[in-house]
Formats: sequence, C-alpha cells, structure tokens
Amino acid sequence: MYRPLADDIRPTTLDDVVGQKHILGPNGMLRRIVASGEIPNMVFYGPSGTGKTTVASIIAASTNRTLRRLNATTASISDIRNIIAELDTMLTPGGVLLYLDEIQYFNKKQQQSLLEFIETGKITLIASTTENPYFYIYNAILSRCTVFEFKPVEAADMRRAVERALKLAMGEDAKPVEDGVADYIAQAVGGDVRKALGAVELLISGAGADGITLADAQQAAQRSNMRYDRDGDSHYDILSALQK
Repeated sequence: MYRPLADDIRPTTLDDVVGQKHILGPNGMLRRIVASGEIPNMVFYGPSGTGKTTVASIIAASTNRTLRRLNATTASISDIRNIIAELDTMLTPGGVLLYLDEIQYFNKKQQQSLLEFIETGKITLIASTTENPYFYIYNAILSRCTVFEFKPVEAADMRRAVERALKLAMGEDAKPVEDGVADYIAQAVGGDVRKALGAVELLISGAGADGITLADAQQAAQRSNMRYDRDGDSHYDILSALQK
C-alpha cells in the first residue's frame, strides 16, 4: 500500500516539529501544557500543513488516554455515538482523547453531542480547523476550549524539514542533491510542510542520473503548490514530467 512520505517521517516529539515557536518554543504555552500532563480541550487553528495533526498525535502519545480520530468532512453522528459507547469500558480505561479534524464541517447537533462528555472529562477534545473558530465553532464548544493558532512555517524552519525528508527518504541510496534545492523548496511552498514533503517525494521518485537538480525542484515545488494531489492523477502526471 502506498504510504505518503509525510506519514513516514512525522515527528514524534515536540522538538522535531518545525515552526510554531510562539506556542512550542522553550517557554511556549502549549509546550508547558503538554509537559504538565494536564491536557485541556483545545482547538488548533491555522492553515494546512502547519503541524496541527502532528502535534495532536504527539500529545495523544504522552497521555494515558485512548486516541480516537474523526474527520468532520466524512464522520457522522453515528461515529460519535460509537466513541461514546466505548466510554467506561476496557477499551478506554483512561478516557478518550478525540482528535476531530476540520470541526467546522460538523453541524450544531453533531458538535453539541460531545458537550456532556467534554464537561465530565470523559472525552478530551482536540479539534482542528483551517477556518476562524470564532465564526465556525459553536459557542458552547468554543467556551470550553483553549484556542491555539498555528502559523505558516517560515522558510528557515521549513529548510530543516526538507533536509530531514531528503536524508531519511533517500537512505542508503542517496543521490546527489544540487545546491539550492532545499532552499528553493523551503521558499516556494508558502509555509506548508505537507506541500514541501510532497515536492521532496516527487523529486526522489523522479530523480535522474544527475540526482536531484534545482530545475527539478523548481518544477516539483511549483506544481506541488498549485495542484498536487497524491491520491489522484496529478501525482503520476508530475512524476512523469520529472522523469522526462
């Protein structure tokens, strides 16, 4: 089964997360909360590819709670009921940490179905959204959550992610990488780590006899930024273009 590079090299500690120094730096509020072990209900707000899911996974791994994930674009009220049915059973001895992605797609009834269990502490909610939570999340939920804003990753931090991805993805079969490749990708993807890793993945898959060139990076980063779709035809169209 195809496994995206972003999943293979996803950070497992806060120190490995790039960007977000305002909340994850040495004295950042979110870092201090995670270190305390007392995880409140939270909303992570910011653009795609800025680490919201990664940080939620790291938090889940540091608690004794059972992690459950839902994506509000596809989940239904029955999915929520299934999680509620697990509470106070051997499946969730420490309670549930629910990571709810794209919460803005849940209607009022779906969001409110969680309220009782958030209030009793049986469910700890970490919700993420790319939209302004003060417009898209109902007040009853929002008033019980702490909002953390995730910002686009700056180029200097992005370079770290690109270099790490190149090193880990190529492994022992490392091919030469032309000077400027990491810098170009870091500047070109608009602060979105997922797009940067998508570009790296394409470059490695389509590397020629000369290795990874700056010209290839310019093509991969541009296309990744505009219309990269790893599950659709674009992935293979771009790979074909790189190979040519």
